[in-house]
Amino acid sequence: MNLYPINSGNFKLDGGAMFGVVPKSLWQKTNPADSHNMIDIAARCLLIEDENRLLLIDTGMGNKQSEKFFGYYHLWGNDSIDKSLAKYGFHRSDITDVFMTHLHFDHCGGSVQWNNDKTGYEVAFKNARFWTNKNHWQWATQPNKRERASFLKENIIPMEASGQLQFLKTPESDILKNSELGFDIFFANGHTEKQMIPMINYKGKTICFMADLLPTVGHLPLPFVMGYDTRPLLTLDEKERFLTLAADHNYYLFLEHDAHNEIITVKHTEKGIRLNTTFTCNDIF
Repeated sequence: MNLYPINSGNFKLDGGAMFGVVPKSLWQKTNPADSHNMIDIAARCLLIEDENRLLLIDTGMGNKQSEKFFGYYHLWGNDSIDKSLAKYGFHRSDITDVFMTHLHFDHCGGSVQWNNDKTGYEVAFKNARFWTNKNHWQWATQPNKRERASFLKENIIPMEASGQLQFLKTPESDILKNSELGFDIFFANGHTEKQMIPMINYKGKTICFMADLLPTVGHLPLPFVMGYDTRPLLTLDEKERFLTLAADHNYYLFLEHDAHNEIITVKHTEKGIRLNTTFTCNDIF
């Protein structure tokens, strides 16, 4: 098995929204804001090469939205999925599976693109199966008013129309063991219904793709929960359970949204679970 970080593009989000009720005087120590209160955010995806399977976890925002839409998110840097894939000798057509942790636009927007004459949409990975779960699919296609702006039909419906959409089963417990994709999956419901956190066995290490369960290093303290989360008290509980496992078993936490920290481990301290060591992807992969 080989793992490759795929940087799909960087953007900015409001620091207050990213940290909810936590005062700026606290969160700006780890996530400094610009003059507009915006903080740096990455969309760091992960490519798994395992025998005949080439699986991409999340796809970022994509590039099909309007200039006005992207203006809200202050895109920065030159990263893209195509550039990142090419760096490792791959192309979109090589991807066999696209796993979406959840269907918010900054995690799945790159799964769908304009067709050639921009009269409609098509899947951006022609040879791939697209993986979600039935509970989350229903949640995303019949969105509540709180999340409606994050679940965009043009990002979601074309996957179903392509005939390439697949559903993973939802476990009775938190973790789906030994899924058909070759890794365990932790299911979390605080941010959105049935978000999926892959737990990948790689050369004796457990690599956990943290998605929005732990967006950045700054979110390690349990009460530091995003304002975007639909059930913040549930997030707090899920973070505590998962980070306890991570500290107990020395999991390597791959941070999708932290623009400046790629992979971390955590440890138990008197103040709770805190940062242990920071790694680059090159250090681990």
